[in-house]
Amino acid sequence: MNSKEIRESFLKYFEEKGHKIMKSFPLIPSDPQLLFTVAGMVPFKPIFWGKMEPTYTKIATCQKCIRTNDIENVGRTASHQTFFEMLGNFSFGEYFKEGAIKFAWEYLTEVLKLSPEKLWVSVYYDDNEAYNIWKDIIGIPESKIMRFGKEDNWWGPVGPTGPCGPSSEIYYDTGRKDLCPDPEKCTPEDDCGRYVEIWNLVFTEYYQDENGNLQPLPRKNIDTGAGLERITAAVQGVYDNFETDLFTPIINKIENIFGIKFKNDKKTDVSIKVIADHSRAVTFLVSEGILPSNEGRGYVLRRILRRALRHGALLGKKEPFMNEIIDVVIEYYGDVYPEISEKASFIKNIVEAEEKRFLETLDKGTEKLMDYIKNSKNNIIDGGFAFELYDTYGFPLDITREIAEENNFSVDEEEFNRYMELQRQRARDAAGEKEYTKINKAFKYIGDELKTTEFTGYENLKDESEILYIVKDEEILENAKKGEEIVVITSKTPFYAEKGGQIGDTGVIKNEKFEFKVVDTKIINNEVIGHYGKILNGEIKVGEKATLEVDKKRRNAIKKNHTATHLLHKALREVLGAHVKQAGSLVTDEKLRFDFTHYESVSKKDIRKIEELINEKILENIKVITEIKALEDAKNENAMALFEEKYGDKVRVVKIADFSSELCGGTHVSYTGEIGLFKILSETAVSAGVRRIEAITGMKTLEYVNDLENKINTISEHLEVAQEIIVPRILTLLEKIKEQEKEIKRLQEKLTSQSLGVFTIKKYDDIEIYMKIFEGVASDVLRNVTDIAENKIKSGIIILFNKKDKKVNFIVKVTKDLSGKYHAGNIARKIAKELGGGGGGRPDFAQAGGKDPSKINDIISNIKDYIGG
Repeated sequence: MNSKEIRESFLKYFEEKGHKIMKSFPLIPSDPQLLFTVAGMVPFKPIFWGKMEPTYTKIATCQKCIRTNDIENVGRTASHQTFFEMLGNFSFGEYFKEGAIKFAWEYLTEVLKLSPEKLWVSVYYDDNEAYNIWKDIIGIPESKIMRFGKEDNWWGPVGPTGPCGPSSEIYYDTGRKDLCPDPEKCTPEDDCGRYVEIWNLVFTEYYQDENGNLQPLPRKNIDTGAGLERITAAVQGVYDNFETDLFTPIINKIENIFGIKFKNDKKTDVSIKVIADHSRAVTFLVSEGILPSNEGRGYVLRRILRRALRHGALLGKKEPFMNEIIDVVIEYYGDVYPEISEKASFIKNIVEAEEKRFLETLDKGTEKLMDYIKNSKNNIIDGGFAFELYDTYGFPLDITREIAEENNFSVDEEEFNRYMELQRQRARDAAGEKEYTKINKAFKYIGDELKTTEFTGYENLKDESEILYIVKDEEILENAKKGEEIVVITSKTPFYAEKGGQIGDTGVIKNEKFEFKVVDTKIINNEVIGHYGKILNGEIKVGEKATLEVDKKRRNAIKKNHTATHLLHKALREVLGAHVKQAGSLVTDEKLRFDFTHYESVSKKDIRKIEELINEKILENIKVITEIKALEDAKNENAMALFEEKYGDKVRVVKIADFSSELCGGTHVSYTGEIGLFKILSETAVSAGVRRIEAITGMKTLEYVNDLENKINTISEHLEVAQEIIVPRILTLLEKIKEQEKEIKRLQEKLTSQSLGVFTIKKYDDIEIYMKIFEGVASDVLRNVTDIAENKIKSGIIILFNKKDKKVNFIVKVTKDLSGKYHAGNIARKIAKELGGGGGGRPDFAQAGGKDPSKINDIISNIKDYIGG
């Protein structure tokens, strides 16, 4: 059977056994604790955790997965992969141990026709129930049933508490007796590599509490996982996963590209396996909109891709090659996972751009690392040097570690991590983190005491509240007077504190005794809100009641911009593709800024489409609905969530009809029509794979239009033409200016050439030095005049100075007959140094410049000092 037949047979078998067959879930899980889907059970975690009732009680899937925790082993072993497919069957309160064991055995022996003689099993050391099922019902000899401890045969919980239980694993005997120290006595317990685990059956029957005690679950569940790659190797009778038909088309392509053969050389085989495995991972990761970056999922992708490129370089490739292999991956897997076929061009664009970026620095970085290893007095690579390779040459730590291990070196990873944290801190400082966002003693005490401040600003912009705390610097005060800058904490507030990209509110807090101007609002600790500002009048005291009033005009402008970011996010995905993800935002009363993942600049045509789509939704005046929901319910309704954000059990969902749905705690308009005209001001790059759009709404757009109109009117008046013919008039003028500039240069060159008859000539040894000073001559004119001068004098050194804009540039020319005796570049460097500048060039021709034209005459008088040496 080939791998496609195995995959289909598994799903068909369990469908016949009453299981609901579900297609693979995405590699990006809804679980914010995970970067990737690492196992078939991940999409069903809420059911296993008892947070959600199952729609189907028996399910089977073939789930695409990514694991990189042991990436260094990929290529070096027969069965490690980053991307793999997990065959799994799941039961939620239906069958349990006996059913799971029977299904697994029947499928392996009767459907796949694996010999029972080659199958061994393990159970948790005191799981007599599973042991007896294998022995008495299945009929496996006791000698082939291993009892292992918690490290091998116990699953969970994830964290200190949660569902958990024993597991039973099925091993396949590959027959590789050459791997065994004692082939006749060898068992899976020896862990020599002869026996490969092909199926893991997890019996989730307990809940572990805070004290580590196990309580039986009211509903016992089954979670099984069988790696398709390992199963296929067993069925096809090969030891190495890379010899199965899952990899042979890919490896054939690699052999063709690099002109090598698999299984001919162990060192080369490692590189072939790495490229083959990583090409699959890269294809599937990019197909889900993950782009190379230095954070989160994007960094995992970058590590995998750059490791493949490094192994390509080891095989002799200095130019991009991955897309040729990705074509094979797409062709082979496209019918099973159509999303990679649909996004083929997108995947290849992203990969090629990243390849080109890294290949520019790979050789230099490798050379630098090998020099370090060669000259090192110990076998440890300094963490600071490893960080330099990462920061300057784009070397992920994995690559540095791998090269180090190949040369019997290790890396000081603890020091590397210290450098990484220092860089992150510098980035935070550069981003303008303000001192008051750093926790101080007073804020810590208040945050621990209050935990949270009731926010009433969704419904009201004005409210009454009690002054609970007054803070100045790190001191808690009972009162404060006019002129003092303080932070005020109240029992409740309509002021929105900066969060989720939205800036904090401003306004006033006052009563008949004082007036306090709020200039910013921040979370000071936990969920406690602090009002930052200055007392304008009177004296403020703890315990007083006061009126809190938000600046309405400013808040309304912020609301318009925040709702517009939601429309923009959706419009970007509609126009550019589903790979677009939010990568940051800033919402103020002046404008909105939205960072998003995308691999190239957005065309003017697409900018227009995005603007039109957003303005259409604004004109439809759609009601903006906010709802509080359980996190899982919101995600099941496909509400957009940010991986970096931490969400509680309850979340706020902001919906704009069926166009947009996002988890968001910010403030929004009630109807999209309130936003007014939406206009994009700029689209720029932030970093590799991240773009930025800045835009305006409402009255700011009107101001922008009025400003443009004023500029157009001014241009129209100066050109003395009607507005509708401004553009053709300007184009005509520009063409005329170009022609005039050409004529000016021609005349300038003619006049300059005519003046060449009068040189300042100095003798040095047996040669003559011809010098002349010009003013305001174009650089290309000066070069042409130098050629004319050379034709006139036949032999000598020509130095032409040109004073322009309080600076000087000059040319040094050495005629052909003097080449080898005098070097124009060296002469130019010496003169430029004297003029306070720099430059140089070839032995026969050089250009340079300086900042001090007043020294030209002195240089001409003493030119002999600059010619020799």
